[in-house]
Amino acid sequence: MKKFAIILSLLSIILVINSCNLKRPAKGFEDEIYVVADSTEFEYLRTALESTFEKVIYTPQPEKLFTLKRIDVSRIGHYERTKNMILVAPLNSGSRTSKYIESVTDTAVRNKLMNDPNFVLYKYDLWAKGQLVVVLSAPSLQELEFKILQNSDKLLYTFQKISDKRLYSSLYNAKYEKKDIEGRFLKDYGWVIYVQADYKLALNRPDENFVWLRRSPGSDMERWIFVHWIDNATPEYLNADSIKAIRNRVTKKFYRTSDDEAYVVIAEDYFTTTEVNFNNKYAIFTQGLWDLNIKGMGGPFVNYTFYDEDTKRIYMLDGSVFAPKYYKRNLIQQMDVTLQSFRTANELTEDRKEELLDAVEE
Repeated sequence: MKKFAIILSLLSIILVINSCNLKRPAKGFEDEIYVVADSTEFEYLRTALESTFEKVIYTPQPEKLFTLKRIDVSRIGHYERTKNMILVAPLNSGSRTSKYIESVTDTAVRNKLMNDPNFVLYKYDLWAKGQLVVVLSAPSLQELEFKILQNSDKLLYTFQKISDKRLYSSLYNAKYEKKDIEGRFLKDYGWVIYVQADYKLALNRPDENFVWLRRSPGSDMERWIFVHWIDNATPEYLNADSIKAIRNRVTKKFYRTSDDEAYVVIAEDYFTTTEVNFNNKYAIFTQGLWDLNIKGMGGPFVNYTFYDEDTKRIYMLDGSVFAPKYYKRNLIQQMDVTLQSFRTANELTEDRKEELLDAVEE
């Protein structure tokens, strides 16, 4: 009995220690980055930081990818659970932020910050679950400014990816997942994409290799997703002109007004393509604006187009937003994250395939 009591006490101590070590989720808005910096150093670095993180997208109104908010290092304790944070100061400058960075990094890290022009310290889950804290430092303000600009693409990408990961965790809910529709896609077409409960299968055209999912049709906050694929294709389709032509051809056929008088086209004002890694495949990521051929309505879209070697298919995954009364930066990110859930049958585990196929039979 005494031995049992000792074991029980030890288990209680372990549980208390583990509960103390559990970190609460990071909080705040996805599009905010808190910058811990002294005011004078921040002003010197402001242009470099803003050009890196406050890039503008058009939806069609201009919206920033992230908004920077400077806080003094003395207030860092009030913001320890924020989702996105940057600590920035030259080492040995004597500023309070510089001294703080010195106090929280070891000698090896400080040496790399001082001597490697491309070294940036990324800390995940530092004070909260799902948090990203970045430490930017260099020997001087001039060198620190150059480091920010030199590494701007990677810095922005890193914050975007952790934001996407957090957003997917909040969007994905197995309880409200339409596994029957996902299973039908897997069974009939050999691929799957996450379908939330409030999406409806608006159009399913196996003869045209086209599937259309809609959320809140007829409302002032619509979202559309389509998957289109080309069989027996080659990677030659992976260029901006082909992507624009294919999308316009598909939307002209399927994205039409109820009276069949107008259809969706890519607007001329804004269209950018970027080479990206989509689930270990080379892909072209497109951002742009859609419009009606007779004008009158429009909004942003995002698009991934890639070649799948196993099936010899070109896949086009596309997400659009129509929300004229709202800011759309976060809505289009939701589209982006949903498109990233796409997987071919070969990329699914056997258990996952069995789960989805069973849902079709129920």
